[in-house]
Amino acid sequence: MLPETDSHALSPAAAAGEETGARRGPWKRVFQGLIASPTAMISAGLLMLIVVATLLAPVYAKHVSGTDPFRSGLSAKIKIDGKPTPVMQQSTEGLGLGVTPIGPTWGPQYMLGADGQGRDVAARMLYGGRNSLLIAGASTLICLFFAAIIGIAAGYSGGVVDGVLSNLIDMIWAFPVYLLAISLSIVMIGKSFALGPFEISSGSLIVPILIIGLVYVPYVARPIRGRVMAINQSEFIMAARGLGIRRWKILLRHILPNVSTTLIVFAPMLMALNIVTESSLSFLSVGVQPPNASWGTILQDGQTLLYSRPWVSLAPGFAIMVTVLLLNLFGDVLRDVLDPKSARGR
Repeated sequence: MLPETDSHALSPAAAAGEETGARRGPWKRVFQGLIASPTAMISAGLLMLIVVATLLAPVYAKHVSGTDPFRSGLSAKIKIDGKPTPVMQQSTEGLGLGVTPIGPTWGPQYMLGADGQGRDVAARMLYGGRNSLLIAGASTLICLFFAAIIGIAAGYSGGVVDGVLSNLIDMIWAFPVYLLAISLSIVMIGKSFALGPFEISSGSLIVPILIIGLVYVPYVARPIRGRVMAINQSEFIMAARGLGIRRWKILLRHILPNVSTTLIVFAPMLMALNIVTESSLSFLSVGVQPPNASWGTILQDGQTLLYSRPWVSLAPGFAIMVTVLLLNLFGDVLRDVLDPKSARGR
């Protein structure tokens, strides 16, 4: 039988280690947990690389490809092996009628080829990725903001407030998310409307941001509500109430810090879902509107060229797949770091 260890008999090094661990804040432990995970570091690094590449879209279009990805290039020509080559080439299929855009050159100009309008697909990919990531990120913040307000208000207040907000969540939840998003997009596209002192045009990126951000609020607000209700019945909250601490202090000091971890876990997974949703809406022509581009609109542009120039569709599809995969991998590690019990249970 091993002898019991007296806490006072610990070595100075062990005591210093325990003191250092006690001093570390929870967010520092999360940061160290992410650094210790190769999956988190690789996925975060690749995500940052994608973001930086999309932010450098104007630099690539101006100084590398030398093309305007938003201007039609039906009559444009480029030099390949020193010979002028038209971007739109005579079709060799069937009767030879019509034209076919140039395929991938794997060079600075038209690296991934051209679309049906003679525009550089690689340059449009970078511009489209910037819009797709912007829409996904902004809609994620909007969704988390409203979901946190509704979920905390319903779970913490209870009674009539909880009943009204829960019924509202259930009512919105009853609509299929894509059907609701498409319906809202059809209503808002083609119209300009005022949002307070601001006027939003029909082609603005704010339209898909608001639509995607709002349709997923019930799916996040319900788990937040359940989390708040569980915390509200915990022993330390009961003790705080017994000590006469005011409700708003309990909310700020105990409820919000505990709910914030749940919101952080939701963020990367919700952003991945929003990227897919934006691409789906744009592919159906009810998302990003011309002249803006996104990965979804480029997918739509390559629909008719799928057999002759598949890279027009394969490139944005691959970008969506990789970005969503990286976000999910990072989100899984983040969840395990914030909730170690979930990692042990798998």
